[in-house]
Formats: sequence, C-alpha cells, structure tokens
Amino acid sequence: MTDANEAALKPTAGTFDTPVIPANQSLPEITLRGILIGTLLTIVLAAANAFLGLKMGQTISASIPAAIISMSILRFCRNSNILENTMVQTMASVGESLIAGVTFVMPALVILHVWSGFPYWETVGIALIGGTLGVLFTIPLRRALLQDRTLRYPEGVAISNVLKASVDKKDGDMKALAWGGIVGALISLFQTGFEILTDTVNYWAHTARTIVGFQLGLSPALIAAGYIVGINVAISFIVGICIAWLAGIPLLAWHYGVAANTPATDIAMEMWSKHIRLIGVGTMLVGGLWTLCTLMKPIAQSILASLTALRTARLTGVQPTLLRTERDIPINYVMWSVFILLVPLFLLLTYSIAPTNITFNGHFRLLLCGFISLYVIIGGFLICSMSAYFAGLIGSSNSPGSGMLISFLLLLCLLMLGFFHFIGGIDGRETFGVILAIGSSAVACAAITISNDTMQDLKVGQVVGATPWKQQAMLVLGVLVTAFVVPPIMSLLYNAYGMGGVFPHPGMNPAQMLPAPQAGMMATVANGVFTHVLEWKMIIIGMGIALVCIFSDEILRKNWNTRLPVLAVGLGIYLPMNTTIPVIIGGALSWIIQIRLNRLYKKGNAQQREANASGHRHRGLLLSCGIVAGASIMGVILAIPFVIKQSSDALKIMPDALDYLSAPLSIAVITAMCIWIYWVVMKKT
Repeated sequence: MTDANEAALKPTAGTFDTPVIPANQSLPEITLRGILIGTLLTIVLAAANAFLGLKMGQTISASIPAAIISMSILRFCRNSNILENTMVQTMASVGESLIAGVTFVMPALVILHVWSGFPYWETVGIALIGGTLGVLFTIPLRRALLQDRTLRYPEGVAISNVLKASVDKKDGDMKALAWGGIVGALISLFQTGFEILTDTVNYWAHTARTIVGFQLGLSPALIAAGYIVGINVAISFIVGICIAWLAGIPLLAWHYGVAANTPATDIAMEMWSKHIRLIGVGTMLVGGLWTLCTLMKPIAQSILASLTALRTARLTGVQPTLLRTERDIPINYVMWSVFILLVPLFLLLTYSIAPTNITFNGHFRLLLCGFISLYVIIGGFLICSMSAYFAGLIGSSNSPGSGMLISFLLLLCLLMLGFFHFIGGIDGRETFGVILAIGSSAVACAAITISNDTMQDLKVGQVVGATPWKQQAMLVLGVLVTAFVVPPIMSLLYNAYGMGGVFPHPGMNPAQMLPAPQAGMMATVANGVFTHVLEWKMIIIGMGIALVCIFSDEILRKNWNTRLPVLAVGLGIYLPMNTTIPVIIGGALSWIIQIRLNRLYKKGNAQQREANASGHRHRGLLLSCGIVAGASIMGVILAIPFVIKQSSDALKIMPDALDYLSAPLSIAVITAMCIWIYWVVMKKT
C-alpha cells in the first residue's frame, strides 16, 4: 500500500484530541437548571419524534439539536460551562432514542390485538426497564469502545466540535461550522420541506427476464458523515451494495419472476424488503458475534480491573485514585442494578404481556418467562454491544437497530419453539409465543436504541472532558422522564389516527392512519418463525457472506494493512442504497482530499507533513460537522409542520408536473456542495 493510501486510512485528525476540560479541573456539571432544561427538551424531542417513528419507521437523531438548543439557552445563564451543556445534551437526547425504541416494536402488541391501546403502567414498565438496561449495558463497554481508534463516532465528534467551537470562539472554526450548518440546513429544507430537490433518485428498468438499476442517495448529512468516517467504511459499503443491489436484486427478480406491468422500482424495493434485508440480517448476526469476540478481551479486562479495584479498596480501606474523566458508575452497582431489574422484568412478562387465556401449565409459564427474562439480559447485552459498536462505526442515525432486533427476535423465537417441542401440542401456543417474543423484544429495542445513543454521548464527554458517571446518571434520569410521558404520547397518537391498520373506534379515515412499519415488520417476522414460513435460506446466505468477509478481512489486515469490516458489509446489504451511497460519496471525497494533501505536502519529514496537513483536515472535519448539525436541526424543525398538517408534503411547493426536474437539480446541487467542500478544505490559510 502506498504512503498516500496509508495516510488516508488513518483516523481523522481531531477525533482523539486532548479533552477541552482537563481531568484535574472540576466545573459544575449536574445543576438544577440543567436538569430542568434537560427535562423540558427530553419531553419535547420525544413528542416530536413519536409521530415520525410511527409514520415513516424512522426518527431524527436529537443529539445535535439538543446540544445546539441547550447551548443557546445556557449562554444566557450566568457561570454556565461546556460540561453543564454536555449534561443537558446527554439527558435531552434520551427522549428521541427511547421513543424510537417504543415506536419500533410496542405498537405490534396493538396490531396483534393483545392491547386495545397503551396501558399506562405496562408501557412505562417496558420503556423504563429497557431504557435503564441500555444505559447499564454500555458502562462496562465505555473504555473498550472509546479506545478503539477504528471507530470514528461521526455524530459524537460533530457535537463535541460544535461545543468546542462555542467555547474557543476561534473565527476560523466558527466560520467553518456556521457555513457548514447553513449549507446542510438549506439543502435539507429544499429536499425534505419544499421538495424542489430530492434526496433519492431511483432508476430501475425491465430487461427480458429481470430488472436492473440503482438508487442514488443525496442526503447532505450522510455525505458529511461519510467524510468523517472515512474510506474504509465506504469500501465495505461498496462491497455490500454489489452483493445486494447490483447482483442480488437482479438474480432474485430473475428467480421469482417479474410482472411486466409492475414498475421496476416497486419490484426492486419489494425484493429488498422481503429478501435482501434478511441476507443483511444473517451477515450482521455472524459479523456481530465475531466483532463481540474481538472486543471480549478488552471488555473483560475493563470489568476485571473494576472488580479488582473494589476488592482492593475493601481489603485495604483505601479508595483507588482514578482520573475524574475515567470514573464510571461502579461496576458492582451496575451488576446489582441489572440483577434487581430481573424481578420487574419477570413480573411484567408473566402477568402483563403473556396472555392468560391460553391453558399452559402454571409452572411451565413461570419457567418460560423466567428463561426469557434471562435471555433479555444476556442476549440484550450482546445486541446492545453491537449497537454501541455501530454508533462508533457509522453513527446513531444510520445504525440498523431493526436488523439487530430481528436477530434478537429470531433467536428467541427458535428457543421458544424448542421449549414448545417438549410440551407437545397445545392450542394457541403460536399466538402465545408471538406475543411473548414481541413483548420481550420491546424491552430489548428500548435498550438497543438507548445504548446506541449513549455511546455517542459518552464520546462527546470524552472529547470535552466530562465525568462519565455523571453523564450516566443524567442518562438514567432522561430514561425516567421519558418513560413516564411515553404512554400519553402513544395513546394520543393512537386515538387520533389509529396504528398499523387498527383503529380505536369506527369511522376513522384510513388515509390518516399511522402505519407503524417497523412494528408491523417485527410482528410479521415473529409470525413467520412460528408458522414456519420465514425465508431462512436468505439468512443462511447472509451468514455465508459474513464468513467470507471475516476471512477476507484477516487476509487484508495481515498482508495489506487495511480492513474490510464485516459489520459494515452487512450494513451495505441491509440498508437501502439511498442511505449507503451518500456515505460512500463522503468517504471517497475525504480520501481524494487526503491523497491531494499528501502530494501537496510531500516534502519534509513525516512530522512536518502531518503538521502542514492537519489544518486542512481539521477544517474539513468542522465543515462536515456543521453540515450534519444543520441538516439535523432542519429535520427537527420540519417535523413540526409535518405533525400539524399530518403530512410530509405540508411545505411542498414544487408542482407535480415538474417533479422530474428534482433529480437533475439535486445531482447538480450535491456535486456543487462536494466541490465547495474540496475547495474550502484545500485552500491555504
């Protein structure tokens, strides 16, 4: 590999800087006003994202908007500081994460007619137990994942750079962030709001026996995120796209046949939804287990070091001296908390979720619910570890939470089938299994989304110099606040629109119904396992692809000093092209700029070359962070008219007759944005 390529694969400068506030300096972090502001923002951001999660199956990451809003409020308060702002942002971001976990699974209990609405205490219990577990699971992971220099944490880096620039007040840094924010916000406004531009271009065409084509994503936030994460992830995405979209969909369309009168784009999306995503699930399942094996040693070392320190302190009476920036909630508190949460989890599954009208033996019911409770703890920790890893690999917004949850759900359903096999035929056992699997998955989903968000927040804390245990306490407080407001939010939306084809009363307008697509998919997968109609061969194909990728990654690592992350390949298969293509564009742009910088500063020793190029890279990082921040904030702002008008077309001004112009205009605008990024980064100061 050439020197230029090696430099391009190194972590972006500025990602692992010295903390803004050093460990030997203490500032007020958790304050009464911070808790009040965080509580208000938590509720607002949860409510704003609930509608989007139920309507479109996705939410808008609230971490960056929470940081900007809290920073704007605290600047008017006397003696505020960057660490206090970090605590507010940490708490406020929980609202969006937990509501995502709730909306992605819990409506399935309504769709399956287990619940006729969202009972208050049962809903609170699922959200509170799952969210708290999500925070607790990340505590032993923090050191291992934050010390892994292959993980870039794009959103965490973006937030921390916004906070740092507000403190440093350097004209160049503020200017790069501001211009990036303006450009990201304007393009998002014209794409998502006015719909003059589009963020997705589809081109699929019929051939003699199949379909061919592509999907182009043009999201400015994802391009900027791709710039931050770099070329390695982009290459892995390309491999995933070639497997899934360039080869997989044409082959599947040829195998299953295509209707000539059906639009090719619709066929492609159906093939992706029904088949390709399952291949991605299989790839991520094996890849996740392999990644966990590689992380097990540093995680175990971190836990053992904490336990050893506690034991030493008890024997000697001397407390260990840790840097302020390395103090987590003590590991014994974490373990006891997880153990205690087993009790309400078991009671919730046994007496609130498991149907009582099916005549199982009482002892078997208790045994099964006890086993599932243990599975939620053990399997949940493994899945949350994968989710936290994805936060560093590609960011919270693009993390495939549903893919990891499907893996959790599939294994649970298989284990339950094994239990049922030993007790013989019982009427209604399939219904019993589906309901119990969905209910426990709702707890796991809340944990998955929270763990993903928590790692981004802890990355912010690492960069600015926050105290980890205080961040973790604010995260638990955010879970507590959100859990108690989730039931009225969900009940309000259900009674206003209906969900997943179920209406609370007759005479409601089906056009306004909230489809809850993620919850519907979970119900379909669980039903598919128990009725033996799930397409297992696609999952097995994905597992085989993962094994090939793991083998290839080891060869590349040993012989060419580069990597092919198997989880990133799985993401490239699982996610739609309009999500992965912009990340590839951003990664390729960062690689081109790095190659150009290496040629520009080829004279002098390595230290001099690095010093000359670091200013350019820092400017590119800040510019990308600004684009991510601006696009994220615009997404939250646009959610308001969408909710009020009950339509994502609420602000559309592009006439339907001119919709064909949106694609070429978007390509031109995004091309201009990439050229502008290149010009700004490369210009000398």
